[in-house]
Amino acid sequence: MAKSILVNRAPVLTLWGAVVAERLGFDREAALSLGKCLSGLNAQAKGRSLGIFGPSKAVERGVPKKAGLGEEFWVEVCGRPLPAKTTEDGIFMVINDKPIDDDAVREYLEQKLDEDLQTIRNAFDELAAFFTPEDLRSHACSLYEQFRPQMPPGRTGWGAKGQLDLEPIRSLRQARPGCLRWHARRITYGGESAIQRTDSCNEPHATWFTASTAASTSRP
Repeated sequence: MAKSILVNRAPVLTLWGAVVAERLGFDREAALSLGKCLSGLNAQAKGRSLGIFGPSKAVERGVPKKAGLGEEFWVEVCGRPLPAKTTEDGIFMVINDKPIDDDAVREYLEQKLDEDLQTIRNAFDELAAFFTPEDLRSHACSLYEQFRPQMPPGRTGWGAKGQLDLEPIRSLRQARPGCLRWHARRITYGGESAIQRTDSCNEPHATWFTASTAASTSRP
């Protein structure tokens, strides 16, 4: 099983948002539309911060009274309010009054993640299942920030691909709610230089060697 996958952040956040939404009680179709909406709005906000897009006409923080996106109500996931409406097929996120098609999202994920889709999905499902829905609702964004692919800063990283490491995702299952911020320090382990990551409660979770050796878990 691959431990590191080269991928853009957008499909990673789309899939993570969908997995979180399912854990919170949405059905698969609604969850997929939610994940795509989350990723799209996040990309718009990032693009505006880099000066790639113009300023937003909608309110960035909190739920606006009327944003003109065709919404009937708002759903918050990963700290971002998302425009939603009820259709004949259930709840879907909307853009410009049009529900986001879940089949199109499936095709998007299959195209972008290809043969790694199910591997990543399994890792995300296992991570989401480890937390209660209440804890996941509060910490979904913090969790994503720990495992998202690392990109170069500024415009250089816009649209670029980075490494999505699966081992840190698995190690996050050991973190306690409230201890989801990570700190890294260089240590010597078995005569080799290594990077050890600890959570904000100062508990070690895993060690990744700087050499081409396997990762070792430093707590049961």
